Order: sequence, then C-alpha cells, then structure tokens
Amino acid sequence: MADVKSHSFLSEMGSDSAWSLLSWVASLLMVFGGAAPYIPQYRDIQKSGSAEGFSTHVCLVMLVANILRLFFWFGKHFELTLLWQSIVLIITMLALLHLCCTVQSSSRMSTSRHLFTDFDPRYFWAWSRFLDYIQFCLTFTVLCLLITYLLIDSELYVESLGFSAVLIEAMLGMPQLLQNFKNKSTAGMSVKMVLLWTLGDIFKTTYFIINATPVQFWICGTVQICIDIAIFFQVFIYGQGDHEKYM
Repeated sequence: MADVKSHSFLSEMGSDSAWSLLSWVASLLMVFGGAAPYIPQYRDIQKSGSAEGFSTHVCLVMLVANILRLFFWFGKHFELTLLWQSIVLIITMLALLHLCCTVQSSSRMSTSRHLFTDFDPRYFWAWSRFLDYIQFCLTFTVLCLLITYLLIDSELYVESLGFSAVLIEAMLGMPQLLQNFKNKSTAGMSVKMVLLWTLGDIFKTTYFIINATPVQFWICGTVQICIDIAIFFQVFIYGQGDHEKYM
C-alpha cells in the first residue's frame, strides 16, 4: 500500500514539474514570440537596402497599442508575461524603424526634411530622422501618463484603455494589407513575417483563453488572425511569383 502511495506521489510530482516547465516555455514564447515575425522582414530590408514594400505604419500600430497596454496594466494587473511582451515589442519596433530610417536616408535624393516638431499632418509618420519617431513616442507616453494619473481610479477609463490598446493591436496587419492593395503587389513584404504573425496570433489567442486573461485580449487575437488570412489571400491574388521570391 505504501509503495502504491509513493508511486502516486512521484507521478503527481513529475506531472507538476512537467506542467511547470510547459508553462515556463509558453511564457517565454509569449514574451519573445511577438518579436520573432519581424526578424525576416528586418533581414529582407537589410539585404535589399530598401523599405519600400514594408509599411512602417505597422510599427506605429504596435508602438501605440503596446504603450497603451503598459498603462492598462497599472489600472488592471494582468499577467507580467504580457507586460514584458509589450516592452520587448516596443524595443523591436524601434529597432525596425531605425533600420527603415537608415536605408531611406541613404537613398533619399531630396534635401527637404520633415520633422516631428514641424507638426505638419501631411508628413505624419513620414519624418526624415529616427529621432522624430522617438520624440513622438515620448510625447505620446507623457500624454498617456498624465491622463492615466488623473483617471486611474475610473473603471470606465481603465476598461476603455484596455479595449483601445487591444483594438489598435488587432489592426496590426491593416497597414500592410492596405499597402499591398495600393501597390497591387506583395513585393518587399516578407511572407515569412506574415506566416509567423499567423502562427503567433493563433498561439497567443489560445494562451489568452486558457489563462483567462481579460476578454479584450482574445478578441484582439481573433481579429488579428482574420487579417493575417486576408494578407495571405493577397499573396496568391497578386501572383505566385512574389510569393516564391519572398519565401
């Protein structure tokens, strides 16, 4: 009888250890997995020396969404894993923007410069220097900080902040979708990036549901999966040649 109990205890311990390891791996994938899809796109831009086919508005969407998500955490403490994911994604977007600015400045023929401090809406998110994008992020962060400080006790504000963050993030693929539609081509876009987007969105949506995160998160994931699929349709509609080239 004692042997049976001992065996049962060891089995439970082994099961708990395996589950803990699986949870740790899942958390690690959540933190760094969101940044992984941008590695192929980063390498493609480096290799080609051009960022024409990539919509930098993807970076805008991700930066705004994840800055808002940081402040949402102060009002509603969701998992630390998702908080760290936002920090990693912000760093990733800034690195990608820095590369885009570098290749664009090296190929830019015009001497005209468009700066964030000009406050010209015609050139919003089409500035000449990486510093301008940093200035925008800092200005947006300070504005969010002030508003959140004043309204942190308002449940309506906190919930609205959360929905805004995930709704904007859900629109992640829209700039690329529109860019492809405008160009009638997927040239310059890394199909590997979109494939990793899709796999990542399926994984994280499942993670959100299993871990009972706020409803805003899994709604966001579901919308993102639909947009990812729409971009894949564009790859096939606009020609198999582009698909082969960028895979």
